[in-house]
Amino acid sequence: MTFVPKPRVHHPLLDVNEIGLKRRDYEAAVSTLCAGCGHDSVSAAIIQACSELSLPPHRFAKLSGIGCSSKTPSYFLGNSHGFNSVHGRMPSVATGANLANRDLIYVGVSGDGDSASIGLGQFVHVIRRQLNMVYIVDNNGTYGLTKGQFSATNDRGSVSKKGVPNLYAPIDLVSMALQLGASFVARSFSGDKQQLVPLLKAAFLHKGFAFLDIISPCVMFNNHTGSTKSYDYVRDHLEEVVRSNYIAPRDEIEIHYEPGTSKKVQLHDGSQLNLTKLSESYDPSDRIGAMSYVQQALADGVVVTGLLYVEEDINECHDILQTIRQPLNQLTEDALCPGADKLKKINNMFR
Repeated sequence: MTFVPKPRVHHPLLDVNEIGLKRRDYEAAVSTLCAGCGHDSVSAAIIQACSELSLPPHRFAKLSGIGCSSKTPSYFLGNSHGFNSVHGRMPSVATGANLANRDLIYVGVSGDGDSASIGLGQFVHVIRRQLNMVYIVDNNGTYGLTKGQFSATNDRGSVSKKGVPNLYAPIDLVSMALQLGASFVARSFSGDKQQLVPLLKAAFLHKGFAFLDIISPCVMFNNHTGSTKSYDYVRDHLEEVVRSNYIAPRDEIEIHYEPGTSKKVQLHDGSQLNLTKLSESYDPSDRIGAMSYVQQALADGVVVTGLLYVEEDINECHDILQTIRQPLNQLTEDALCPGADKLKKINNMFR
């Protein structure tokens, strides 16, 4: 796949942040996702959050797995470090990199398939280890790269684009993160920039494991019967020279509503998503209360958004393991080879 870089020429009147960078300096390649994909809104929010915080792009390490969401690190923070791992294994790569160099800002972007299916075990243990990172799941309930099968986060009873109902109960990653001890847990909607950008800024400044579940609609659901832009219609009305699919470009869904209120959002397939934003009186320091609140909302068919839980002054992975402060690639030979006497003392501890 070819990634097209954005023009290097910037408008001379663009605002400059505290470290002398413009917002364009936080961008990267041109997105190759479907026009209107919610994932692009998430990338734009990350760009805005990092720019407003005046964080140096070269201090970031971007990690991802496999899926539409895992392509998005190519579209933000072009001057940062990056690693695209195999399916579901991003947490392992993030753990190894973090233990080797704690001075970088780690952001992992995953999807509901990458984290809730093949990577569920890795997702669970990276939370338990309290890895100091921002873990983002672009959650659309479907496998967009493989023609729209249900993912493990899709609600039971929802109907696929082929009219087949989902028979299984969903995995709620927010509930799992709360139960497993994540120190920062939030949920948002890709089109709600007023809520998403502040949540991302708070997550980047948080010490510990910060998890954001972001509902991000997929435009592939614009495939209803009767549409002249559906897959079936296009396949039935063309003479194929090369096998291809057509996805109609759509506008990104953008919403705005006040804390403590609810809003029904119509998705690209015509279905509705019932969002409720946490009120300002909600207590995000009560983990048990947050778990109960989320579960009750799920039972009521409501998707709660906002900062659900935050815990300050927590011991992150390096504090727990009592690792050395200095990055491993900066250690001298004396530190790496402590000598026979110290090695003998260490061995005696295990006798």
